[in-house]
Amino acid sequence: MMESSRKSPAEKPRIALGADHAGFQAKESIKKYLQSAGYAVSDAGTWSEESVDYPDFAIRVARRVQQGQEDLGILVCGTGIGMAMAANKIGGIRAAVAHDALTARMSREHNDANVLALGARVLSEHQIIEVAVSFLGAQFAGGRHQRRVDKISELDQEPKHKA
Repeated sequence: MMESSRKSPAEKPRIALGADHAGFQAKESIKKYLQSAGYAVSDAGTWSEESVDYPDFAIRVARRVQQGQEDLGILVCGTGIGMAMAANKIGGIRAAVAHDALTARMSREHNDANVLALGARVLSEHQIIEVAVSFLGAQFAGGRHQRRVDKISELDQEPKHKA
């Protein structure tokens, strides 16, 4: 089960980064920005633009967040959609695709998202950084949102049924 390792607003969360070939350059830009801003960053790959399968990297990042090795994850592929779908298969992960700062912030404040999925073919490098910063700067609001997040978390406990 995922440990809750909430940081105070003054503490910067530890970040796991992952990307496929389409998101490689954007991941590198995010990594450079976050490291210069004082974040501890763990790079789960990929490390080139050579074609790879995005679920492999989504799972690496999601597992690091699930196991408490990192506090939050950021994934980048062409649209962010495939990465979010794969990451959300891991128990305790709430991965959100965001294409602007508002949805990134709201994913944290209202949905307690712990993984952000971005699209390198959808956003410019500047926008990708802006969206990531918005996500990382937000905190879960709790309150009425907690019971909704609890309902999502309950789904992780349901048995898997094979057809």
